[in-house]
Amino acid sequence: MALGAKLLLVGCGKMGGAMLTGWLERRIVQEAVVVEPSAAAVAPFRDRPGVWLTGGIEGVAAHFQPDVVVFAVKPQNMDEVLPAYVRFVRPQTVFLSIAAGKTVAAFTRHLGARAAVIRAMPNTPAAVGRGMTVLYANRNVMPDQTALCQQLLEAVGEVAWIGDEALMDAVTAVSGSGPAYVFLLIETMAEAGIKAGLPDKLARQLARVTVAGAGELARQSSEPADVLRKNVTSPGGTTAAALEILMAPEGMAKLMDAAVAAAARRSRELAG
Repeated sequence: MALGAKLLLVGCGKMGGAMLTGWLERRIVQEAVVVEPSAAAVAPFRDRPGVWLTGGIEGVAAHFQPDVVVFAVKPQNMDEVLPAYVRFVRPQTVFLSIAAGKTVAAFTRHLGARAAVIRAMPNTPAAVGRGMTVLYANRNVMPDQTALCQQLLEAVGEVAWIGDEALMDAVTAVSGSGPAYVFLLIETMAEAGIKAGLPDKLARQLARVTVAGAGELARQSSEPADVLRKNVTSPGGTTAAALEILMAPEGMAKLMDAAVAAAARRSRELAG
């Protein structure tokens, strides 16, 4: 599908607003209608050409036929929101959801079996254009709709597809929840630095900038993470001494296995 799609965005909070900014900057979206009751949330888009704002579905013109309807509302509100959008079900319109935990079946219950639905799991770094999004499409989605949704999500980071929706629980546990694991790493590194004698401000700066820099190095490098780790580790040096603790049988790997398993299990429970 060519650039310049017509889009209906339902919900314009932090994630929805970040995505809309990326779409407009890349000119993927030619015309966007935004349904968002919060005037503060849509204030940055009030004077943007090609963007129409409304507080509710009743404000969407009857003749408007979007190429894609993007749902960026809280999962707990989705069942209440969805029924009003059945009017947009047609072969030329794809429904793209970024509501974590809401399965494709949850959408087709309200929109009908004919609806073309793509479920996406983005993460919060999408707000700064460094997101990771995994997508799953039902059988009604056409190739041009797949390409359009890939373009939309690539505007805020990298994209991958899965053919088995059941994998979305593990995706949620690794990349969806993953930023919180990294933020916890920053917290714990800073606290350890303070205990080692560093001033609070310096310890927090060292931890934050080191993790951010290492992440950018990993993103730009063609080497896998284990090679990058080995490149930093001199035999018998300070890094090796620390890794002996972190890589011990009861260390980071075991904790991460348990954490990801717990998150995936909770994702399955919430989807049920």
